[in-house]
Amino acid sequence: MFHLQSIELLHWDYCERLTLPLDGAIITVAGPNGSGKTTLLDAMRTLLGLDCSGGRSYKTYARHANSDTTWLRATVDNRPHSRQTSTRPFARNLLYGDQVTLACRIERNGGDWQRRYTMSDGDVSIETLAATPDKEWLGVEHWRKRLEGAGLSRAIARVLALEQGQTDRLCEFSPKELLRLVFEVFGDQEVLDRYEEARRHQRELTAEVEAAERELTHCEAQLSALDARVNLYRQYQIKLGERELLATEVIPVLNWHEERQATATRLRELHRQRLHASSQRQQRAEDNTRLLRLFEESQAASNKVRELDTARTRAQAAQTQARDAERPIEELVRHADELLSLAAVEGDAAQLSALVQELEKKKADLSDQWRNLESQRKDAQLAWDLLQGQRHAPPPNDVQKFERMLHQEKIGHHFLANVIEITDDTWRAAAEGVLRSSRWIVVLNDPADEARAMAIAERERYRHYVLTDAVLVPTSPPADSLLAVLNFSAKIPSWLLKQLAQIRRVADTEEGAKRGGEWITPRAYLRDGRGGRSVWSDAGDYQFGAAALTSRKASIEKRLNALDKELTEVALEENAVKRQLAAAVDATKGHRAAEELANRSEEFELGRRQLPALKQARAAASERWQNLDHEYSSALVIQTNSATSYAGLQKQLRESEGEIERQEREWRGRYEEQRTKATASSAQKRKFPSRWITTSAIAALNVTYSNSKQAELRMKSVETDLQSGTWETDSTVLEKQALMGGTVSKQRSDLDSRKSSNSAAAVAVDNARERYIDVLRATIRRYRKNIVELGLLAGVEVSADLPHLDNDDDVLRHAELKVSFNFDGKGDIGLNDGEASGGQQVIKSLILLVGLLKDEDVPGGFVFIDEPFAHLDVRNIQLVGHFLKSTKAQYVLTTPITHNVEVFEPADITLVTSKKLRDARWAPPIGVLQRRPGAA
Repeated sequence: MFHLQSIELLHWDYCERLTLPLDGAIITVAGPNGSGKTTLLDAMRTLLGLDCSGGRSYKTYARHANSDTTWLRATVDNRPHSRQTSTRPFARNLLYGDQVTLACRIERNGGDWQRRYTMSDGDVSIETLAATPDKEWLGVEHWRKRLEGAGLSRAIARVLALEQGQTDRLCEFSPKELLRLVFEVFGDQEVLDRYEEARRHQRELTAEVEAAERELTHCEAQLSALDARVNLYRQYQIKLGERELLATEVIPVLNWHEERQATATRLRELHRQRLHASSQRQQRAEDNTRLLRLFEESQAASNKVRELDTARTRAQAAQTQARDAERPIEELVRHADELLSLAAVEGDAAQLSALVQELEKKKADLSDQWRNLESQRKDAQLAWDLLQGQRHAPPPNDVQKFERMLHQEKIGHHFLANVIEITDDTWRAAAEGVLRSSRWIVVLNDPADEARAMAIAERERYRHYVLTDAVLVPTSPPADSLLAVLNFSAKIPSWLLKQLAQIRRVADTEEGAKRGGEWITPRAYLRDGRGGRSVWSDAGDYQFGAAALTSRKASIEKRLNALDKELTEVALEENAVKRQLAAAVDATKGHRAAEELANRSEEFELGRRQLPALKQARAAASERWQNLDHEYSSALVIQTNSATSYAGLQKQLRESEGEIERQEREWRGRYEEQRTKATASSAQKRKFPSRWITTSAIAALNVTYSNSKQAELRMKSVETDLQSGTWETDSTVLEKQALMGGTVSKQRSDLDSRKSSNSAAAVAVDNARERYIDVLRATIRRYRKNIVELGLLAGVEVSADLPHLDNDDDVLRHAELKVSFNFDGKGDIGLNDGEASGGQQVIKSLILLVGLLKDEDVPGGFVFIDEPFAHLDVRNIQLVGHFLKSTKAQYVLTTPITHNVEVFEPADITLVTSKKLRDARWAPPIGVLQRRPGAA
């Protein structure tokens, strides 16, 4: 390999123009940080076609110079490596002089920079090189190949590309990478070439075999494609035949047969509808009769109510008259009794005083009782007033408030209490009890309103369900269920419908116990899955239907009458107490009760004789009034139920009348339509061949296609396949298939011949690989010898394990060179196992690096090392300098000026760099210190 002799820089970074000697074994570049040491090494790297360090680029240095052209020129030694050989490094490049000039020209090309290279025999100046024709300038890839021929292998190029502070990078190589690097540097090129030639020849033969296999595969694929085309052609013919069969026979016959069966079925259905219509007309006649009967019952009930109301009014007047006749006599007798009681104590002042206190207390109690009864009557009267003009019993306040909010939000809804009517008053108590907890359930008309309605219910703490899952009630519920005595004018929850349908009506608990399941009695005793309990509700709490409003009114009216009676009794008793109190007070003032008894004895006696007869007359009148009142209430309920039943049946008949007429019109239209279809079916039958429409033929078609719809789907599928599928319609494909079969047979024979030749080439590769392995073993032994000797110079015990090598590419591909180092007898450490110090890492890498360059047969070569002494002490610097001198290679080293002066001891030439001044255009010239020949 060649040595560097000098380098010249023109407009490189901040160097205007300078020439530096490099004709020495060890050149040290010293200077402070940032003074251009790495810049000088990057100039050498760029001249040798290598990448700059630290992510820098030659373009950066060219831009700093602010010139259109930058030049890098070096002279190198082209003399033979040793006396034993006359081969010059650049002989392959037809350069035979002792000195060769290497040059790099960097020019601005538009907005970018471009580098070109040339080499010339002798020492040629930049001015002379500028006149070199463009065709003699090389690109970077061709330049690297030229230098590789001169000994700058790719492996050494990798070493030269090591960056500042990374001289320990070699020891970070894996054993496999280190073995590959060693053989690339030391390997016998001729052996390598022969091995590669044998491998190339085998690869060519392998490629020919693979190409033949690919061609055979291609032809086989073509044959398979032709087979597929033949198969497609045959399938195409089958599908054409199937399409013709479906279109001409299968679909028409099945359509005719199914239409004929459908027509017969529809005619039978129309006959059943006719019978059903007749049954409906009969039922309508019965309903009309029942409607007339209900009208008569309603009229009779109304008349009965009027008669009872008149009789009740008369009885009430008679009761009042009897009471009015009885009251003064009763008052007279009571006064006589009071005088008797007062006469017994009027002589005793203490007893008289006690009587006065007792009467005053009783008067106060009666006054409180009056106020309490009066408050109750006001509440009852208010409830009565609220019921006036209402169709339904009013809901509670919280329900009214919630309903107003739903109306304000325009949310359609209904309460169950407003849509349920109890049709049989016998079961009203039972139905009211079961439905009591469900009366204020809200059913929404639109499911989309559910979220808004529930938000309002949550805010107002509405305690009843709000839902949208509701269904219509079936027209024919179980006859003995509780559902059968209820009418619904809107949807109700499905779970409530199921519950009502499951509850059976029984006469009493004994019948219910025998029957089992869920049941209820007329007296509202309910038995469900949890057990039995009473669900009885008072008539004043009824809610469902107009009858509930009537019952509630009657209950409130009865309450008002009872309260009026109690108020009257309390008032009379209060008046009597007041009178007794006044008499007792008068007695304390000297009034004598005995005298009044004597004076009015005849009057009192007459009153006592008349009072029993008057009481009996008043009691008889009261009993008659009560009986008539009870009959009136019952008749009023019967009248309400009769009117409700009459109105419901009348509405049902109005709706059914239009429905019957509509069904009659539809029936006649469908009947005429089916008659027309039957005539067309008979005409179509005469067009088919007789063998197509036999029973067995149609049965076979049904087995194959099930029905005409499936046949039409199959027809569409076949048509779709024919239209969109990839089919072969060319009949010549059969002949092409036969020709391609012969071609494939011939190619298989040729492939067998090529495989035989490839086997012979594999034997030749094995022979070349054996020679390659011999050279590899020798190279490894040679490198192991170098690093062991260098380790002795550095005071380090170095050992290397020879890899296991077999005549197999996989074994060679995975072969490794394991190197270990023993510093100061502390034990072996590997290449990059993390056990070495920073200084030991540098020594390890330098040993591995110098071992690559140490070649006694072919001395020479050079290497760039940035700051190799960064982690070494004085002793190790001396040792490293000693064995660097002994390698006969050329080194360009960098070091900061702050290091120990021992780093300059091995240098033949020292180049001293300086920092560029702030306002200066160019950097100061690089100083040169050159050791005199023979100096120590």
